[in-house]
Amino acid sequence: MTETHTLVTRELTPVVGAEVLDVDVDRLRNDEDLPRAVAAALEKFHVLLFRELHIDDETQVAFCKKWGPVQSQADFSRRLTPGQSVPEDLHPEIFEVSWNPDNPYGDQLRGNVFWHLDGILNSDRPTKAAMMSAKVVTPAGQGGETEFASSYGAYDLLSDEEKERYADLRAVYSFEATQRRVFPDPTDEQVAEWRNREISTREHPLVWTHADGRRSLVLGGHQDHVVGMEVEEGRALLDDLLDRATSPDRVYSHTWSVGDTVIWNNYGVYHRARPFDPSTRRRMHRTTILGNEPIR
Repeated sequence: MTETHTLVTRELTPVVGAEVLDVDVDRLRNDEDLPRAVAAALEKFHVLLFRELHIDDETQVAFCKKWGPVQSQADFSRRLTPGQSVPEDLHPEIFEVSWNPDNPYGDQLRGNVFWHLDGILNSDRPTKAAMMSAKVVTPAGQGGETEFASSYGAYDLLSDEEKERYADLRAVYSFEATQRRVFPDPTDEQVAEWRNREISTREHPLVWTHADGRRSLVLGGHQDHVVGMEVEEGRALLDDLLDRATSPDRVYSHTWSVGDTVIWNNYGVYHRARPFDPSTRRRMHRTTILGNEPIR
């Protein structure tokens, strides 16, 4: 165990993740020094687990706002198709992560079973961090775990020759690329809808040089092709890099219990949900902290 700026943590894996042992909901509400302590721990571990915290939506949103602006339902609703709407009883700054039939985002979220960074299609400034709490979980042994792997570690795995060769590469990321993994034989109507979305396609550097000088790789299910390379050659490169970064020994896999809360540093980790029966109800409440750092 280690104590970090008044925060007691236990490392979950040697590469990514730590459990916070001395925080409850009351401390989240009232300890003015806690956001700074959590931010420091998040920089070190990239994923923080608060086991069986049982946080309420209002406290979750209020705590996230101490780090910066959060996404609202107005931001989320851009992803909806005509005729869809957000449930009226949902907190205006909570995003429900579920595949349940009553969730208008359900089909889109099925791509979450592939590794990804949040927000790389929305703008040049991806999501900074996210906080997610488990309300309904899958039965034991039936999937639905959330896994995390270090995107900084992905860059550190490169040889010096690879770092030089990939330094100036750019890649294209698209909503269609992820959806084709979910629906490998889409209809013409599906493809047209994917391509017409406001957040359908974005080009980014493969190597992200962060404000603090650290470097990471921009990888995941949204990856489509590398600019200037043959499509299949570029895809093979991206797939190889992602496979190396997410080998089992480099992944923290969290099996959820009702009430668990996890915060992750989206600048520093890829994440995914493990597949589960879509007829099984699984419901998470997530708050998204907006990013202020461009991919460059």
